[in-house]
Amino acid sequence: MIFDMDILIWAQRGNEKAINWINDAADRAISIMTYMELLQGARSQKECQHIKTFISEGNFIVFPLTENIGHRALIYIEEYAMSFGVRASDAIVAATAVENHFVLASGNVKHYKPIRELKFKYFRSG
Repeated sequence: MIFDMDILIWAQRGNEKAINWINDAADRAISIMTYMELLQGARSQKECQHIKTFISEGNFIVFPLTENIGHRALIYIEEYAMSFGVRASDAIVAATAVENHFVLASGNVKHYKPIRELKFKYFRSG
């Protein structure tokens, strides 16, 4: 399962449901886009290190941006950006899941709903 940034943030804040979702996943993965967004949101070197440790100790696969992922993300932007507001980062995360045949877990249904070939699992924090 590929986890979107929201679930990782919930887990880092101690949300038991998010932690259990991650722990119950047979395969844990994230897009390099998600990793970059997490690090970009860090407010200090300590937070940055905490994120790196969380990803490393959680045994997450970090899928790189490949030519196929980039191409598929571009198609998603062309098809869904204007009509559904899909942003580049969401397109890359969705394309990463589709290209690697993983389910994407996220609480952001609106971001991913229009992408028909995406296998999606909805997360509610509460």
